[in-house]
Amino acid sequence: MAVAAPSASPAAPAGPAAHRPPAATPSEALTSARLDAVRDDPAALRAFFRALPKGGELHNHLSGAVSTEYLVELAAEDGLCIDTATTTAVVPPCGPGTRPATDARTDSAFRDKIIREWSMQDFPPGGNGHDHFFDTFGKFGEVTWRNRGKLLAEVADSVATQNQFYLETMVSPASEEAKKLAGEVGWDADLARLHGKLVAGGKLDKVVDAAVKEADGGDADFRTEARCGTAQARPGCGLAVRWISQVNRGSSNERVFTQMAVGMRLAERDPRFVAVNLVQPEDWDSSLANYRLQMRMLAYLRGVYPKAHVTLHSGELWPGLVKPEDLTFHIADAVNVAGAERIGHGVDLRHEDAWQDTAGTMADREIAVEVPFTSNAQILGVKGAEHPFETYRAFGVPVVLATDDPGVSRIDISHEYQYASKTYDLGYRDLKDLARASLEYAFLPGTSLWQGNPTRDGYRLVGPCRGERPGTAAPRPSCRRVLDASPKASAEWRQEAAFTAFEHRLPAARVTG
Repeated sequence: MAVAAPSASPAAPAGPAAHRPPAATPSEALTSARLDAVRDDPAALRAFFRALPKGGELHNHLSGAVSTEYLVELAAEDGLCIDTATTTAVVPPCGPGTRPATDARTDSAFRDKIIREWSMQDFPPGGNGHDHFFDTFGKFGEVTWRNRGKLLAEVADSVATQNQFYLETMVSPASEEAKKLAGEVGWDADLARLHGKLVAGGKLDKVVDAAVKEADGGDADFRTEARCGTAQARPGCGLAVRWISQVNRGSSNERVFTQMAVGMRLAERDPRFVAVNLVQPEDWDSSLANYRLQMRMLAYLRGVYPKAHVTLHSGELWPGLVKPEDLTFHIADAVNVAGAERIGHGVDLRHEDAWQDTAGTMADREIAVEVPFTSNAQILGVKGAEHPFETYRAFGVPVVLATDDPGVSRIDISHEYQYASKTYDLGYRDLKDLARASLEYAFLPGTSLWQGNPTRDGYRLVGPCRGERPGTAAPRPSCRRVLDASPKASAEWRQEAAFTAFEHRLPAARVTG
């Protein structure tokens, strides 16, 4: 997909440097030297990044996060069929024009074809990566909705073994029930009146009840699949997981509003759910036509459900994909109208009107941007200097690395950290702060171990945990009370202990071993 190049990257804002970390410790200096020493050794470099503690995964779609090979196996286990013309999984019986998914276990050519159609594997350079990427979800959708617990077990294992400590992943809770309720209520441009119709007679709460029951079932399936509580427990059992409710932005207005209300009401009722997000292509005609209305919907519902968080796919656009006028306001409206607390992708920042003001607002409010480099390259064709990664950092906007749909993209979070380091000449201290940001800006409840805006001022332990050295000694009782009371602080402490172990183990070890 051909895209136009943006204008030259602007200079950093005038004044003090946006990022002033504390002086490096001796162990950090040794680890930085080790990273520099292995930059030209692919195997050693890959081992370094796999071992690097990488915080949390905040931008992750459960259905797109699982390895494609596992999806093919699940299709076989469920007795599904594969449409040979479209490579779409369909329900049995397997009639003309279909083959049993079990054939992929013995027919390697058939299996390879499914993997290519269900992911970006072997996708040719210059092809329409945007359409191929988004089309995959419809092809394996019959598999994913049936197996939420199994998908989570697979993804949680991957996150844990990548040395991450927290996962926020997106699902569509009680999707059919929400669709039915939206159809019953219909559209009303008066959002307060529309919300009143949804909650009347407990209708909305019944959908939320269905979502909670669905989550309970998924959790039980996960624990069974991951063997949690047994001597053979899989790594994912120890991972902290929260859910983000997806809203299909391409749907009718009443369905979009209903899904938003379900997700936000669910976040206030069930601590497993923390936020809502809009999904589906931002460049679809319906997405573009209704974008500003959807931002107003979120603004209204945030007043009704103030405890629910909002993170938004916004600015996942590029010249040539949409008209110039559609590039001018999406991130700004997500921030200033919808009150988004994080922005997913944010790729078209420098094409927006008054984008410097938006970047400044994001820095001031500590609105993080979630950056999945591979996804941006595959869908939009944007990478390297064209990507606004360095611009966000120059303005002091918190940046979090993410995978988006690692199963579809055929990558993992270690790949994204390695890409960032190579492409933007990031040192160990930069990588460490990116990992810390992924927990600092997670929707985990509780107080943080850090103070102020760590993106601008660096990360310093404060409060009862000031002066502690995670990984070298047990915390003092006053610090322990903070860790016990705050899931966020607890995850951050685990990461700091992992950094201590990483820094003391790696410089003296052969990372290729």
